[in-house]
Amino acid sequence: MKRCEFITFLGSAVAIWPPATHAQQDARMRRVGILMPFSPTDKEIQERVRTFKEELRKLGWTAGINVQFDERWTMDNMDLIRAAAANLLELKPDVVLAIGGRVIPILMKLTSSIPIIVPGGTSPVERGWVKSLARPGGNITGFSQSELSIIGKMLQTLKEIAPNLSHVAMIYNPDNPAAAFFGQSFKDAAGPLAIQPIIAHVHDLADIEGVIKTSSERPNGGIFFAPDVTVGAHLEQIVAIVARYRVPSIYSEPLAVKIGGLVYYGTDRVDLYRRSASYADRVLANNPAICRISSRQSTNLSSTCRPQRRSASQCHCHSSLAPTR
Repeated sequence: MKRCEFITFLGSAVAIWPPATHAQQDARMRRVGILMPFSPTDKEIQERVRTFKEELRKLGWTAGINVQFDERWTMDNMDLIRAAAANLLELKPDVVLAIGGRVIPILMKLTSSIPIIVPGGTSPVERGWVKSLARPGGNITGFSQSELSIIGKMLQTLKEIAPNLSHVAMIYNPDNPAAAFFGQSFKDAAGPLAIQPIIAHVHDLADIEGVIKTSSERPNGGIFFAPDVTVGAHLEQIVAIVARYRVPSIYSEPLAVKIGGLVYYGTDRVDLYRRSASYADRVLANNPAICRISSRQSTNLSSTCRPQRRSASQCHCHSSLAPTR
């Protein structure tokens, strides 16, 4: 996938200090806020956050010694997210790690000065997170987990796995600020593949099951799960429902293939959290000249292509589960 990067500077000079000396600049205890719109029992997200904290430890920031982590896990509950965001910022953190298309705008309304690191987002300019790639401005930094062009690649992958597909439903919560961008890209990609695009708005698991059931009742149907917090919050149940109705589906979340889903196409999410630690390190090191905002994508892809005749390599992805024939 294409890589691009956009950077903004909060000052006139650029100085990058060796990581080993960062934690020695002064003895003040730093605070890192972490806001995750997922369950605290979500093992996949917990692994990503642990990776972020472990990478910071390698850079010289040890919990309870020179940095304090304040974590808030809210699930897909907007009231809890708003309350948690306000609470975290009241603690005056040096930096906040947060993710979610509906989460970041809330933080942006509450602060324009505290750096916010996003370890995975889509279309920051279109969403209004930054002014432009060349001159972003503001206090948002982080990595993009995908560009809108990936929508077409994912739909093409699903079509290669199930060549008879004639209609595909894209599932996402319309409250997601990126929903309109996902939907339009999906429609644009569907035509050349002779696929009828169906936009399916959902708000909870019952809605999602209804869409899957309806799709299964028509021959040659498929499901496209867009990047979405509501989908992520119910992923285990969703994979089980899809298996029950036997509908070819492609996911935007790598955990899906680990628990039996058909195909995931996208970036290495753990790596994005690891890289985000280097940005947090620069903030914690009291380097006011740097606030990097990077839309850099990992090219690591993951999928399982079963039970089709095609191999994983033909799906333009690396195989994470052995395909059956």
